Amino acid sequence: MDTSEIIKKVRKLEIKTKGLTKHIFSGEYHSAFKGRGMSFSEVRDYQYGDDVRNIDWNVTARTGGPHVKIFEEERELTVMLLIDVSASSFFGTVGRFKNEMMTELAAVIAFSAITNNDKVGAILFSDTIEKYLPPKKGKQNILRIIRELINITPEKQGTNLSEALIYLNNIEKKRSITFILSDFIALNYEQALNIAAKKHDIIGIKISDPREKNLPNVGLVKVLDAESGRERIIDTSDIKVRDAWRNHFLAQTDTFSKTFALAKSDTVSIQTDEDYIKAMQVFFKRRAKR
Repeated sequence: MDTSEIIKKVRKLEIKTKGLTKHIFSGEYHSAFKGRGMSFSEVRDYQYGDDVRNIDWNVTARTGGPHVKIFEEERELTVMLLIDVSASSFFGTVGRFKNEMMTELAAVIAFSAITNNDKVGAILFSDTIEKYLPPKKGKQNILRIIRELINITPEKQGTNLSEALIYLNNIEKKRSITFILSDFIALNYEQALNIAAKKHDIIGIKISDPREKNLPNVGLVKVLDAESGRERIIDTSDIKVRDAWRNHFLAQTDTFSKTFALAKSDTVSIQTDEDYIKAMQVFFKRRAKR
């Protein structure tokens, strides 16, 4: 992909996701992810409705009139995006490829974060760390993350979520809000997730394609495992084959949900033919009620 084409794609995605952020997600993101606490801002005259517990008695005694302390939320949050760029993410049969949805979601989350003056960084991973973009503020940083996602050609094909989580723990010394965008076709990441979740607020966003859940009845089909390169022929007209296919997907999804629940971490599951806006709104509102 040449430079001009990349710029056009980045610009198109910026317009779309920035608009969504401004009109839909900005306030909900702020409510869902609180700052680190409240810090003193100023003292002003007492107004009807103010909490009497915030009265500054020293200033009140000195001036002869009631004054209250005003506090404001300390934001300065760091948002990390762990984005799966393994071979299985470059797959799609309905709507869009999984990696395209991951890129859009990453952009929406990132623009929501910088609207609230938070820093955003990214770790792009396969079965190795493909790219690390340190947390920074500002639109140019977000556009760079989007550009890297659009233009990346991964060195490796597989998925190693454990390595990405270990890398996150080593590179980010302070607590972050970490979104993992992946299809979670990964093994043995439970221990790494449990360790990382003790330090970071982790949210797993599972992106899947409808054909990964339900196999159509179209006779003999050659299928390729994008990560291992193995090929095989399956008979999709056999209902037992279709049931086994579906059960494998459901078991994988159940493992994903239970693993994150044990780590006390949130999850969101979205198919590429579904409306991710609605799914993220539901998630933000659920978080805000805590």
